[in-house]
Amino acid sequence: MSTADAPSWTRRAVGVLVGAAVAMVLVGCGADGASPPGALEVDRITVAAASDLRPAFEELGQAFEAATGTSVTFSFGSSGQLREQIVNGAPFHLFAAANVSFVDEVIASGRGVATTKADYALGRIVLWAPSGVALPKSIEELTDARYRRIAIANPDHAPYGLAAEQALKSAGVHDRIRSRLVYGENISDTFRIVQSNNAEIGIVALSLAIADGSQYTLVPAELHEPLEQALVVTSRGEHGNAAAAFARFLGSPAGREVMVRYGFVLPGEALPTS
Repeated sequence: MSTADAPSWTRRAVGVLVGAAVAMVLVGCGADGASPPGALEVDRITVAAASDLRPAFEELGQAFEAATGTSVTFSFGSSGQLREQIVNGAPFHLFAAANVSFVDEVIASGRGVATTKADYALGRIVLWAPSGVALPKSIEELTDARYRRIAIANPDHAPYGLAAEQALKSAGVHDRIRSRLVYGENISDTFRIVQSNNAEIGIVALSLAIADGSQYTLVPAELHEPLEQALVVTSRGEHGNAAAAFARFLGSPAGREVMVRYGFVLPGEALPTS
């Protein structure tokens, strides 16, 4: 697929976080537009990150600290709630959202450094159930009476919940199962609802299902709007430069390997069909 034929999120990302050459360009400037020092000047940065990123980012945080000596403290939650915290002054240094719209809102509020905005992944949703529960082969099978409670994240502020709701509507089953839906505050909370047997099945992030090592059924991407995941640095000075370094690390070969392993589609890559 050529850049001209690619979806808009891919075209925006080409020239930002794709390939080693672009990563080298990003190394040339920090969050303030100045050349960063050869070594990071801060001991710790704080990152507000969408819940679907937990398994990948916890691994990347450890690798980043080993490489730079700067530790990363994460606050995982729904993108909408994290957006509100940042807009209201929460002292995060980087915001990694599950939908680019929340990053745009942070930038519009004056809390994000616009020049650091970058798409970093495309997320996928799956039908997930613990071992021992018969997994449906398609989203249409959720109408089966054995699925008495179906968990999704709150679509009002969780992008993965909105994608789940859109998929249910596109498949023509939302109204038929509406009374059986239970809602998590974010996608990790949704996963826990199913894991604790408070729902028979859930529509969750592929990354969480892969981290759990359990069965899942991929929901066709055409059933929902793309989960265009983006990030932005939310502080300046040395902490901003360190946050920008973590963003660059995410786009490095080592970072990309981790993200791919947890099922994310990276900028410049074609969307898999299975």
